[in-house]
Amino acid sequence: MSLTIPVILGSVRADRNGLRAARFLVAQIETRGHAAPLVDPAELDLPLLDRMYKEYPKGEAPEPLERLAALYRSCDAFIVISAEYNHSIPPALSNTLDYFLEEYYWRPSAICCYSAGQYGGVRAAMQLRAMMAELGAPSIPSLLPIPRVHKALTETGEPTEEWLPKAAHKFLDELTWYAEALRAKRATGTPY
Repeated sequence: MSLTIPVILGSVRADRNGLRAARFLVAQIETRGHAAPLVDPAELDLPLLDRMYKEYPKGEAPEPLERLAALYRSCDAFIVISAEYNHSIPPALSNTLDYFLEEYYWRPSAICCYSAGQYGGVRAAMQLRAMMAELGAPSIPSLLPIPRVHKALTETGEPTEEWLPKAAHKFLDELTWYAEALRAKRATGTPY
């Protein structure tokens, strides 16, 4: 059964390496027959959060927010791709995520983190895990950290290291399991 899994990119830097990870995961998800729309904060060009989507009168939110709200309400899970900025998540990612709340509810998330160094952004992932749980889209137990991302993936998202497709396969198997399980439960109703 086909799933819709938005891939939320966290960086807006000109030379961002996260786009490599996003392209890689979009391709991996689509190979499984699922939809993987890319949510790119550089393309959305959202201002710093002043009011959440739900705080706008119905039909008056900016177009990018209306589009994202519709996507999020129709999706089955989320993949969040985060760099590590000073042991934390990028501000563009926090800003993009914080516009919504109820739209995330009862859907799992999965975290792919990356860095130019050997730790693969896992310190940011720990903060992101807490944030996603608070937003109502708790993360699956596994992470997909990509150390030395600029060497592990080409600019087009092709893996150059043998371990990466294997790790991504297990990561996406786990996310698929949670997404299918929670979709089945949402179909029978939610606590509120």
